[in-house]
Amino acid sequence: MSIEKDQVCVLIPTLNEAPTIGGLIMEFTSLGFRNVLVIDGHSSDGTRKIASQAGARVIEQKARGKGTAIIEAFELIEEPYILMIDGDGTYSPCDAERMLEPLLTGSAHVIGDRLTNENRSAFSRLNYTGNQILNRLFKLAHGRFLNDILSGYRAFTRESVRQMRLKESGFGIETEISAEAVRNDLDIAIVPIQYRRRSGTPTKLNPFHDGFKICTTIYKLAKMSNPLFYFGLIGVIIMIAGFISGFYVLLEWLRSIEHIPLTILTVLLIVIGFQVFMFGVISDMLLAFHRELINEIHEVRRRER
Repeated sequence: MSIEKDQVCVLIPTLNEAPTIGGLIMEFTSLGFRNVLVIDGHSSDGTRKIASQAGARVIEQKARGKGTAIIEAFELIEEPYILMIDGDGTYSPCDAERMLEPLLTGSAHVIGDRLTNENRSAFSRLNYTGNQILNRLFKLAHGRFLNDILSGYRAFTRESVRQMRLKESGFGIETEISAEAVRNDLDIAIVPIQYRRRSGTPTKLNPFHDGFKICTTIYKLAKMSNPLFYFGLIGVIIMIAGFISGFYVLLEWLRSIEHIPLTILTVLLIVIGFQVFMFGVISDMLLAFHRELINEIHEVRRRER
């Protein structure tokens, strides 16, 4: 048993993907996927025309940014299943059925895992290492290791997408989708996929600039899913600053030099840091209670059915 392909919307966000978009769409249509939606970020190389000629429904996004494109597209899709793929030719439509299969067995969100040994040669050492670091940072902040949080090949049920509160406008959108899936306690499946070296236009992702933005996105989103990590880190940093200041004050005091204002600042830093840390602990306890309550409500509703 498999999902009927007419129930699937293949979503392809694009920006200047003329060398690859036509072939990608034709691969999907040859596999029986007729509902292909291309949402384009104001390409200047004929991407929209090529996509339309290949048989896709083409929409030009209102604002700029990959995240904005995906958020706008999610609001337009009516099919019960969504298969999202980048338009740069690095992902294979041949993996589509494997990506969709877990949705039949109860999963709400599927992530295509690029970071397998078979695909290692498709990455530069910098990009591969950066991806591994970000995946582990995500686990630290959100409590789930999802193998490849930056993957652009994903499958969703429409209901799961409706639960997500997405706001990221740029390349942080995959991270936000992963965080929202964890926050909503969705059943997430990880599927190993093929990944090819980019052969079309140059990548639009800057490893350092966008990597830093993704790091800040991971941290920022932890406020809702892991407040102990979010507030605890702030509290620890403030306390460390207080202890460093206190160490300096102590050394100066041993030399019979008093720094009254700095002493007051030291005490304030340590006290405030401790209070922020404890706020994180209390918030984490409240979140755990809230999740337990929600689970009990869902269990009661399930039994009533």
